[in-house]
Amino acid sequence: MKAFIVNKAINLKAFTDEVYPQGSFYLSALLKKGDVKVNGVKQRLDCRLNVGDSVVYYTTPAQEAKPSHYVAYEDESVLVCDKLTGVSSEGLFSELSSRAPYPVHRLDRNTCGLIVVAKTQSAQSALVQAFKDRTVEKVYYCIAKNNFKAQSGQLAAYLCKNEKTSLVRIYASSKPQSVQIKTDYCVKKSMGDIALVRVVLHTGKTHQIRAHLAYIGCPVLGDTKYGDFQLNKKYSVTRQILVAKSLSFKLDGEFAYLNDIKFESRFNAEMVK
Repeated sequence: MKAFIVNKAINLKAFTDEVYPQGSFYLSALLKKGDVKVNGVKQRLDCRLNVGDSVVYYTTPAQEAKPSHYVAYEDESVLVCDKLTGVSSEGLFSELSSRAPYPVHRLDRNTCGLIVVAKTQSAQSALVQAFKDRTVEKVYYCIAKNNFKAQSGQLAAYLCKNEKTSLVRIYASSKPQSVQIKTDYCVKKSMGDIALVRVVLHTGKTHQIRAHLAYIGCPVLGDTKYGDFQLNKKYSVTRQILVAKSLSFKLDGEFAYLNDIKFESRFNAEMVK
C-alpha cells in the first residue's frame, strides 16, 4: 500500500504517472479491483483530484517491487538511472526525491534509457549547464520507418512547441517562437520497411528525435503521436522503440572526473515479442 496527498488539481491517471511508477504500471488492474481510493472511496480512471485529497494505492509487495529503473552509475553527487519504458520522468523523480532530489534532464515516458539526477545543487547546476552548452554527447538508438534517402546525414530544421497540446511541429525555415534543431542519424541495419538507426542529438528539444525523423518521412516505430499508424499496426507496436543509449560528458572543474566515464544503457532498440 502507498498513500499520497494531492498538491494540485489533476486527474487520477496523470497524478499516478507523476508520483508512483509502480501504481502507473498496474493502474488499470488496480482500478478494476477497486484498489485505488480517493478520500476512502473507490475511483475510476477519469477521477478528478483536488488539492488536499488523499490517494491510496493498495498495491501488493510484488507490484511495489517492480523496478522503474536500474542504476547505471552512482556516487555522492550524481545518479545515472536506466529508466524503463512506461515510466514518466516526473514519476521517477518523485520516487528518487529523498535520494537524489535534483533533476538534470528528462526523457519521454515511453523512451527508455539513461537519465541523470543530481544529489547536490552544485552537481545539478554544473550538469544542467553542460546540457545547455551542448557539452554532453547524447546517443540514441531507434527503429524507424526505412524511408531514408541517404544512409547517414545531419538534419537541420526549426521546432515549434504547442504548450497547450505539448506537441511540436517541424519547419524548414524559422518561424515565430521556433528554435533551431540539429539531429545526426546513421542507418545501422536495414530490415525491409524498418531500420535500426543511431541518432546523435546536437540540441535537445521536446520530442526532437520523434518529430524530426517523422518530418523526413522516417518516423520512429511505435510512436503514437508522430508515427506511421499503419506501420505501427503491422508490427503491433504501441510504444516508440527509442532508447537513450549512451552519455558522455566534457566538463570542467569539480565534476570533470565524469569525463572519463561513458555511460551505457542496458536496453536496446529492438522488437520485443
